[in-house]
Amino acid sequence: MDEKNKKKLWEKYENTKDPAIKEQLIIEYAQLVKFVAGRLSMYLGNNVEFDDLTGYGVFGLIDAIDKFDIYKGIKFETYASLRIRGAILDSIRKMDWIPRSVRKKQKQIDTATNKIEAIYGINTTDELIAAELEIPINEYHKWMDQTSSLNISSLEEFVEQGGEVKSERIQQERFEQPESALEQEEMKQMLVKAIQGLTEKEQRVITLYYYEELTLKEISLIMEVSESRISQLHTKSLRKMKGVMGEYIGILKA
Repeated sequence: MDEKNKKKLWEKYENTKDPAIKEQLIIEYAQLVKFVAGRLSMYLGNNVEFDDLTGYGVFGLIDAIDKFDIYKGIKFETYASLRIRGAILDSIRKMDWIPRSVRKKQKQIDTATNKIEAIYGINTTDELIAAELEIPINEYHKWMDQTSSLNISSLEEFVEQGGEVKSERIQQERFEQPESALEQEEMKQMLVKAIQGLTEKEQRVITLYYYEELTLKEISLIMEVSESRISQLHTKSLRKMKGVMGEYIGILKA
């Protein structure tokens, strides 16, 4: 549906609150729910099913439709994306499904990673970290998959700092641009430095995801590994990059 017809539909709904029109709007913006859920799934790995995320997100979409004011000059996609994201995060918080054993594994991974990176720098590999943990590499990958659920805390921080899905980017870029030229240059230098600190595979994931705008599934097909493994690489990359970029890590949209 083009923008002109969407506007007419919104105006009709505003005047009538017709349930049938509301249903049309839900169907029209269902793709937005899938988009937001897809971004969040990068942080959660296989700990929550994608269908569950979209299910939670639909409640946010319905809430957004109920509360949206068409006369305020705000794009519905921008407004709804925050409601959808909030509904998904609220549902995940209520689940309280992160066991103490998973948190313990995360602490062990962090300790081992810091030790190995101090020795090998950018040449750190999963095999070296697994050896430090004294577990097989396939077990290490399972640990990484399990602990990806802990990224919900950093995800919440991103939302609290004002991160959102821009209405133009479901059609647009995934990088927010700092306002001043000085900020932009500083950000660019930090981003280059952060990316240089990644392994070749991690760099490829970041490039394909943020620059080429590919999905998890598309990246997994290109790199010939599972979607879960791509999610692990993405998670690990962001952890490394956060140490270099600090406050600028927020420019990488979820």
